[in-house]
Amino acid sequence: MPNRGGAVGRALLACLAGLAQAASLAWPGSGQPLWWLQILSLSVLAALLQGAKRPAHGAASVWMFAIAWLCGTFWWLFTSLHTYGGLAAPLAVLAVLGLAAFLGSYYAAAGALFVAFKPVSRLGAASLLAGLWLLAELARNTLWTGFPWGAGGYAHTDGPLAPLARLGGVYALGFGATWIAAVLASARLRDLRSVGPWLLLGAVGLGMSVASWWRAQALDMTNLAGEQAPPLTLALLQGNIAQDEKFEAGSGVPTALRWYAEQFLTAQGELVVAPETALPLLAQQLPPGYLDAIARRFSAGNQAALVGIPLGDAAQGYTNSVIGFTPGVLGNYRYDKHHLVPFGEFVPPLFRWFTNLMKIPLGDFNRGTLAQPTFSWRGERIAPNICYEDLFGDEIAAHFRVPSAAPTVLLNVSNIAWFGNGLAIDQHLQISRMRTLEFERPMVRATNTGATAVIDYRGEIVASLPRATRAVLQTQVQGRSGAVTPFAWWASRWRLAPLWWLGSLCLLAAVAAQRAQGKRKR
Repeated sequence: MPNRGGAVGRALLACLAGLAQAASLAWPGSGQPLWWLQILSLSVLAALLQGAKRPAHGAASVWMFAIAWLCGTFWWLFTSLHTYGGLAAPLAVLAVLGLAAFLGSYYAAAGALFVAFKPVSRLGAASLLAGLWLLAELARNTLWTGFPWGAGGYAHTDGPLAPLARLGGVYALGFGATWIAAVLASARLRDLRSVGPWLLLGAVGLGMSVASWWRAQALDMTNLAGEQAPPLTLALLQGNIAQDEKFEAGSGVPTALRWYAEQFLTAQGELVVAPETALPLLAQQLPPGYLDAIARRFSAGNQAALVGIPLGDAAQGYTNSVIGFTPGVLGNYRYDKHHLVPFGEFVPPLFRWFTNLMKIPLGDFNRGTLAQPTFSWRGERIAPNICYEDLFGDEIAAHFRVPSAAPTVLLNVSNIAWFGNGLAIDQHLQISRMRTLEFERPMVRATNTGATAVIDYRGEIVASLPRATRAVLQTQVQGRSGAVTPFAWWASRWRLAPLWWLGSLCLLAAVAAQRAQGKRKR
């Protein structure tokens, strides 16, 4: 008879490890990433996989791990679907669970393939698991427009692997962490002869990280003073408009219009930034003269502004946009969001019935183009992105194809109020930190409820506002130009293709090794 108790125990252990991975991305309470917990959680999963006898067993363990991890990561989607979207609570729970189960199937496939082609050597097994995990992460980033929130690499913004971000991005970090986890899971302390090679390889990896970090510091020290403009002073507006009132004509809309108008008049800073949909009406729905007054305010003097607003009409379609006002420049700068959120900003085929169950305004937007022009002001080239667009580092990398025209400052405008005052804010902050490590450019964040902050090119938070407060962050940012990172260089040309090649190579090597072993046995 099958060992049902053992199967239940493995499933429970996989779920607990998955929840640990979720917590490692932003620890509840502090919001800080725990790189060691992420590796430990994967080590438990790797041990389960190495003990699996059949591909189906490996798939089941990984699927349980992934469902627990993903539900534990984006459980706050329930808030947007039920509290603000009006979806019945049972349906909202099923929607979150169904999304986690669907995305978890990528990892389940990786688990099945690992058991099917697991090499005899520990080095080969670690490389295969890391490669397959990388392929699953890339699939989650890419397929069906992608939903990569909570990738394991985001736990390493403060860890010893963080310098590798400039070489290969967040998914290369995940690859390295998975490899280390697999090695730890297979190491036997009683067999010292097997530990030595792993220590040597670990020392090589650490040496590469130190060399990468040292090169980053050297680049910073050798930047000529003339290449860097003086710090740009900022006024980042955090309106803290409650999501259940944000689009209500009798409460949130007049509050937002009044408060932001006051700040545009009085804010001190060379650049004033208002968050995503800070103005919660279409341009033609605003009070007469509202936008014209903002344009006049910034038509002269030494201040410019970037403002989040929906644009368009029923005939031409809508865009989630940022418009910019600059002294002495005819016409407004405009950025239209390129990577849209499924269900929130576009309706996937066959799912119109689902969105009809919710009350989300302007739920079907047009896409902007990739690598739109930057906003130039005070010697800085500022590249906006909106809300969860900053998850897609390969798309931001498109700005870096020509180094002399690459952004000197990245800007994210967001409204995370859809997801409550919880871990979504902390997780999004870690995502922005990862982008600064990948591109070695500072990130400015202007949000409705948090985290409004400035992150330097090393990934350090240099200024921030308390979340869920209505306030203005008066601060500054030092733009950065010069050489682009290796990740920015290759991702601007080939997107994530080199990482797809790396993962595929690991799988092909394992398949070839298994076939060669089979021939030797015959």
